[in-house]
Amino acid sequence: MTSLPRKNSKNIKDTGDPTPEAPDIPLRRVPDFRWFWLSRVVSGLGSAVTTVALPVLTFQETGSPLMLSLVAASATLPYVVFGLIAGTVADRTDRRRLMILTDWLNAVCIASVPAASALGILTGGQVLVVAFASAALGLFFDAGVYGFVPDIVGKDKLTEANSAVYGAQTVVRIAGNAVAGGLIVLFRPAGTLALDALSFAASALLLKAVTHTSPSDQPAGQRPGFKESVREGLRFLHHHSTLRLMTVVGTLQSFSGGAVIGQLVVFADRVLGIHGSDGRIGLLYMAWSAGGIGGSFLLPRLRRRFEAFPLLLGVLPAGALLGLAVVLSSDWRVTLVALTVWGSAYLVVLVNTMTYSQEVTPPELQGRVNTTRRMLSSGLGVPLGALVAGTLTVRVGVRAGMSTAVVSIALAALLVWGVQVHRRVRAAA
Repeated sequence: MTSLPRKNSKNIKDTGDPTPEAPDIPLRRVPDFRWFWLSRVVSGLGSAVTTVALPVLTFQETGSPLMLSLVAASATLPYVVFGLIAGTVADRTDRRRLMILTDWLNAVCIASVPAASALGILTGGQVLVVAFASAALGLFFDAGVYGFVPDIVGKDKLTEANSAVYGAQTVVRIAGNAVAGGLIVLFRPAGTLALDALSFAASALLLKAVTHTSPSDQPAGQRPGFKESVREGLRFLHHHSTLRLMTVVGTLQSFSGGAVIGQLVVFADRVLGIHGSDGRIGLLYMAWSAGGIGGSFLLPRLRRRFEAFPLLLGVLPAGALLGLAVVLSSDWRVTLVALTVWGSAYLVVLVNTMTYSQEVTPPELQGRVNTTRRMLSSGLGVPLGALVAGTLTVRVGVRAGMSTAVVSIALAALLVWGVQVHRRVRAAA
């Protein structure tokens, strides 16, 4: 990796990172974080099962590939539709109560599917509505999380906390995907969704054990109007040059993720010779996820040595080279290793940019700023990456489609290096 500047004790508001601020207390000794972490593990396991069961149920009920695409799109569409609204609501309410409420509502929403199936009245339309509504409720939950985590662990522990949550969620996602097939056989697709409903209810109960509350800092009578609240978040993001740049980087990184995941099956079939029900395709997906676990362990160690922005100077070029190794490889074993390490670099970039945003954003703006960032990355970057890569695969070939992921990361690397060089030239002048 390129030699990067080491962290110092200066508080740089816009061109670097905030100063660590609290005594070093292990997260395992923070009860509120333990309850929150458990809630994310339990809910993540249920959602991982639903990720497999819901498309199976959709196709079982409708037999329509178009409906499958619509259900898949519903996972990210709420970020575009409700992103700004969710962030503003989270910043104007008690975040813990918002998270508990959305968990209960999601439990009811998901439970309506097995209930309707048991009554013989389930339709494809209901499945689509439930998929969209559940994703929208999840968005409001996440909007609360962005400000909730800094409140309970302090900004100095954000990297460790975010890595612990993302790493655990990656583990349970792998486990949930692995057992979903067996659960579908035992309980049928609709019945399997009942487990996800129970996981949302369990998450709500675990969050009730959290003692911290975070009501809005401003009394209701002193708050700006709803539209002005939205503008406040957008203004902060626009005027913070480093955060604005890292938001672009996060969006380009998500674009690459959408391209990789969207074309991995086609790449395996046409380039690696892994066809149909060959179990090696599962290994490729697991390699990407396992890399994410590795990245969750690696990021806290990297952030102890490097600041958030300089860290990208090394990780992004490394990610581009690893992506290029995947695209050029014709051996599935080489691809497996490169995908694993690439997955680590991918998660390091995404969690690093999110953590930096939480570190520099004022508490009263956490929901608005970070939901806007998520709206651009998940709501725009992922589906656009999948669409562009798929189009190129059809017209040119699958290597060209997969290459869009490499180009996206390379562009992000050029952006951060361009800014770094500009800053050094300006400082020298």
